[in-house]
Amino acid sequence: MAIEQQLSQRLQQKLSPQQLQVVKLLEYSVLELEDKIKHEIEENPALEEGAGQEDRIPENESGLHDEEGRDAVQDDDFSENEVPETYEVPDIADSYGDYDDYSPSDGYGVYTENNRNIAENTYSTDGSFHEYLEGQLGTMDMDGRMRKFCDYIVGNLDEEGYLRREISQLADDINMTTRETVNETELFEALDIVQNLEPAGVGARSLEECLMLQLQRKKMTPAIDNAMRIIEEAFDEFSLKHYDKVRSRLGISEDDVKAAVSEILKLNPKPGNAWSEGPVMRRMDTITPDFIYDSETRNLSLNNKDIPPLRVSRAYRELFEDYKGNSKNRTAAMRDAVNFAKQKIDSAKSFIDALKQREDTLLKVMRAIITLQRDYFDSGDESMLKPMTMKDVAALSGCDISTVSRVSSSKYIQTDFGIFPLKYFFSEGIMTTGGEEVSTKEIKRILKECIDGEDKSKPLPDEKLCDILKAKGFVIARRTVAKYREQLGLPVARLRRRL
Repeated sequence: MAIEQQLSQRLQQKLSPQQLQVVKLLEYSVLELEDKIKHEIEENPALEEGAGQEDRIPENESGLHDEEGRDAVQDDDFSENEVPETYEVPDIADSYGDYDDYSPSDGYGVYTENNRNIAENTYSTDGSFHEYLEGQLGTMDMDGRMRKFCDYIVGNLDEEGYLRREISQLADDINMTTRETVNETELFEALDIVQNLEPAGVGARSLEECLMLQLQRKKMTPAIDNAMRIIEEAFDEFSLKHYDKVRSRLGISEDDVKAAVSEILKLNPKPGNAWSEGPVMRRMDTITPDFIYDSETRNLSLNNKDIPPLRVSRAYRELFEDYKGNSKNRTAAMRDAVNFAKQKIDSAKSFIDALKQREDTLLKVMRAIITLQRDYFDSGDESMLKPMTMKDVAALSGCDISTVSRVSSSKYIQTDFGIFPLKYFFSEGIMTTGGEEVSTKEIKRILKECIDGEDKSKPLPDEKLCDILKAKGFVIARRTVAKYREQLGLPVARLRRRL
């Protein structure tokens, strides 16, 4: 087959390094941005904290970033130790021009501490779930061999507190990794010790075992006894809420079933989660808003409380001034220093410029969201939320849809009525019989109210919920009702039934 050469013409769009940097910064939350700035300061000696107003140079001076002078410093322009007198010395005036420093803005001016009231949801932590269990083992009197087996079992528990692996598999692993002979009897003995730790139910290998472990620690009563019988003999019927079959299989009254089910519902099917959310220890879970909105003044601002002002280093400017003003310093070594400084100043200016573009874009998109959802932001009434898509925000803000997506991803706004993710304000719309477009959030709110107010002994099936919504003017299919119900985290009618 002959090799042929062909010409082809195609249009291709590529982002510049500066654009790529801006796009990446848009995805950062305020906490991630703080870490990014710290990293840049550590990596780039030409970038430093502090306002740079006093360091500015008149903007009419020639600049380091002029395209004609960008490649002015070349290796072949220099001898071994000195620079020719005719060499045009690069100047950094442009580096200290329009973008020589960065002062975090709140959207309407520089941030001041007294005009901010940032709410944060913070939980403290004192260690991991596994460390908590290991701490309990450390207080027990057992030999080193058994302690090692207990630690190994604890290490194999998942975050919910379950042991998902077979004892035989654990024995094989220990035999292979330590070359120490261990039998399953020893591991079952170690598992029994772990299952007696707090919280109750930890170390279970199934949901049934987890519930039984918790019931066994309770004072024995007729209700507890029936609860244990339900788990042992009629767990499938109980999980499907077929209470008539439970009563028939166990031969007990409806009141006995109701009392036993009440005891089971008090148990925790995920003891590991109970530990992480309970009063003993809590994991760190912090939400720091990226925006702050005051409904009374309609003031939107950025949360730049912990973002430091940035500037290009004064020392790097002095390096150029010394190089320019003293011909004796124009050596090859000094040339290398000038080239290095030029690269770092370019990088610092690019980062500062990207930060400013990030701020402008964030505020532009957020103002568009507030404009489209003005009624909600003035009142806080969820029923006032209008259908809104990223395309709507993009059209109003003048940004691309992908930009709107990056801005709304993992960012939060603090309002007078709570902290919300930006994605909370986006929803599709549905037409009512009256011709009015209503947000799907309103449909979900009505759906939740219907389910919350239903008779739990006879919960409403999806068909009935569909009829109720139609009576209110919302004509939607049953499968759509089922989709909204699932999005709300609500089970089907059969699983919502209570005695």
